[in-house]
Amino acid sequence: MNFKRLAAVFFAIAFCGGAAAQVAVNSLPQSSLVPGGIAVVPTRGDAVSGSFRDQRIMLARFEGEQYAIIGIPLDAEPGTQQFELVSRNGEESLLRFEVVHKQYRERHLTITNERQVNPNAEDMERIGRESVEMRQAFSTWTESLAPDFAMSLPVDGVRSSSFGSRSFFNGQPRNPHSGMDIAAPEGTPILAPAPGVILTTGNYFFNGNTIIMDHGHGLISLYCHMNTIDVEPGAVIAAGEQIGEVGSTGRVTGPHLHWSVNLNNVRVDPALFLGENPAP
Repeated sequence: MNFKRLAAVFFAIAFCGGAAAQVAVNSLPQSSLVPGGIAVVPTRGDAVSGSFRDQRIMLARFEGEQYAIIGIPLDAEPGTQQFELVSRNGEESLLRFEVVHKQYRERHLTITNERQVNPNAEDMERIGRESVEMRQAFSTWTESLAPDFAMSLPVDGVRSSSFGSRSFFNGQPRNPHSGMDIAAPEGTPILAPAPGVILTTGNYFFNGNTIIMDHGHGLISLYCHMNTIDVEPGAVIAAGEQIGEVGSTGRVTGPHLHWSVNLNNVRVDPALFLGENPAP
């Protein structure tokens, strides 16, 4: 693990600069008002901060208009959701958006390593430590990075399972799938889908060789099951730069890349950053 380096990067980046009210962007992600989707809501104002479910949200200015860019959790119930905005004079206001139901598919996987399905006590201690490290990385907020929402697919391959699928490992239910899986031969290059800064790298129990990248203002991406990791924490990465290779480390049934995208500490469908309509 690279916890010390993660902490150094976290404190050096996440708390630098002043409290910018918003960030100028060249595009917006696709709005999809479903669990695991993104709410792109015009604020019709000039707020300096906002929050949803006690998490800070991104305020982006695009073509002269301010938008709240909000990740919707997979466990969000259909119906009205509200978020808070604070204006420059300190006034608070509530804005709303409507979430609609989406039925995600199921996926049933057979894992030959039983400990990857039912970890022992020692494994659980390791998983607990790793969870703390990853939660810290996912909560990073970097004012100095302007996010690029027009992402590219990080690896050339076949999408073997979709975001949001209800997961069953050896017949046992587990959390919904929180990313996009792309199957490819071992050693296939993995390219950064957008500019960013490497927050941390490490080998994790479930995720195998992993990279977490910061794209600014609460937009964080995750890359798992890699064969090799070609970057170090703190590295400034350009879009299209190789960050590693496809592998089969961690809990897998074959070589592939698991790619997740996080907004306001919520896993959202990566397809929304590719300009695609997610599967129904």
